[in-house]
Amino acid sequence: MNKESIVETHVKHTYYKKDLEDFKKRVKLNRVAIYVRLSEEDKNKLHPEDDSKSIENQKSMLKEYAIQKGWDIVEVYSDDDFSGADSERPAFKRMLLACENDEIDIVLCKTQSRFSRDMEVVEKYLHKKFIEWNVRFVSVVDNADTSIKSNKKSRQINGLINEWYLEDLSENIKTVLKHKKEKGEYTGSFACYGYLISPNDKHKLIVDPDSKDIVKLIFQMYMDGKGYSKIAEYLTRNNVPTPYKLKKLQGSNFVCKQGTTESSIWNKDSVRKILMNETYIGNLVQGKVENISYKSKKRRSIDKSEWIVTQNTHEPIIDMDTWNAVQRRFNSRGVRTSYNTGEIHLFSKKVYCSECGKAMARNNGYSKNHTFTYLRCKRKASNPLACTNGGSFRYDYLENIVLDELNKLIATYKDNSLKDTLEHELNLENEREIRLKELDSEKNKLNTTLLKKKSTLKSLYEDKEDGIITTEEFIELKQDWTEDIKNLNAKLVLIDESIQSLQKEQGKKEDINDILNKYDKIDKLDRVIIDSFIDSIYISSVDEETKKRTINIEWNI
Repeated sequence: MNKESIVETHVKHTYYKKDLEDFKKRVKLNRVAIYVRLSEEDKNKLHPEDDSKSIENQKSMLKEYAIQKGWDIVEVYSDDDFSGADSERPAFKRMLLACENDEIDIVLCKTQSRFSRDMEVVEKYLHKKFIEWNVRFVSVVDNADTSIKSNKKSRQINGLINEWYLEDLSENIKTVLKHKKEKGEYTGSFACYGYLISPNDKHKLIVDPDSKDIVKLIFQMYMDGKGYSKIAEYLTRNNVPTPYKLKKLQGSNFVCKQGTTESSIWNKDSVRKILMNETYIGNLVQGKVENISYKSKKRRSIDKSEWIVTQNTHEPIIDMDTWNAVQRRFNSRGVRTSYNTGEIHLFSKKVYCSECGKAMARNNGYSKNHTFTYLRCKRKASNPLACTNGGSFRYDYLENIVLDELNKLIATYKDNSLKDTLEHELNLENEREIRLKELDSEKNKLNTTLLKKKSTLKSLYEDKEDGIITTEEFIELKQDWTEDIKNLNAKLVLIDESIQSLQKEQGKKEDINDILNKYDKIDKLDRVIIDSFIDSIYISSVDEETKKRTINIEWNI
């Protein structure tokens, strides 16, 4: 072969090699991943029969678009029933991994919101990671294209609007759920111990025949003076199914964080929660926790004053007398039980020193013939110079004094002097009832207006997406409607506070009358009676002149 032939062959070889590299480069730059998504918020905008078509319509439109552009479709990634704020979408994660591994050159979506409604995700991938990975993002309807530098502001505005939409949607869902709760509809996934979710209405509770008697037993044992630990020990010893174990026996898919290792062992917290749960008197208490934000699945507790309580929504298991007695015990500054017997002392957390305000401790004394119980100021006992209330006071003496004063109070009531006053107070309930109805009516009107405004706000977003209004018009209108919604929510908070205050007053007056009507004469004190009538008892030091102590009883009524 001569020199010219060698040179010609080299030139042809170089040309073919360069041509092949250019061809491969063109093919590489056209590898497209189609991504489609349908979520619950989207389904709400469709007729049920259109749900299955939506995903297929997205795929069809995007495939046709890719073919027209001459792009090579590598894979179609599809996430059904996933929110645009959820970054844990399975197909979405697989697609991102393919992009990172240099298997994808173009990500193609119907709109930018199909990729994500979360502004942070948009910024992270469209304007950072995709640039690093040399991946282009294109959305057909809203013309987002990362290969066009001047298109960036439009993409960011779209991202911001999509995030606003998510935020508004989240607030709208919260409002709808709150409205359901206020109407007395149960919105939980599982019923509490003693109840089942009705098979005919998922928003209604019905009594569970397998566990209702256990609930009654727990309340009765506590009424009889047993503490949480003692009750839990009894239930475990007698093989009573725990709330977790019962759900599993009934075929529930309920998951307990503690697992199954202790599923048959009752603990005092489970007992305490049952004793404090208003569900057992026919009321629904909802809205105790909420998500930190629409972007996070973490939960936080809500202040008790903001819980949603709806009365008489289902059949009660516990009668009001039992419930009120138990709750009064809870309110007596934390009742303690004997470590030896688990029994609650008669005056536990009820008796205080008049001089320093410290609780009076219960102790046992001994003489040659018998033992006796006495009370003494805790502060004085620990430091003799800290309080002037020295000495001790016999426990049985206090029992006699309290019993005598209680019977005087009941006699006065029966003699109508106190009864007339209480009946006068109860007559005021008519006025409270009228005011409650007015507030409830006003609240319903505000909630209706709020739902309409949120619906309008959602429609504005859809109008912006469809090009009926401009982005600037949407932003301006959104600000006005958002301010209106904020003001409506503020009014609802004030109405809720007024309703709670009136209900509290109403319940207290009725409770007082019920307690006094229940007794004619008391022969012996027990813890239920003490909790019903007495808030606290104060014992003074010995008066130097009279050599006596002053006993001051503060009544619950």
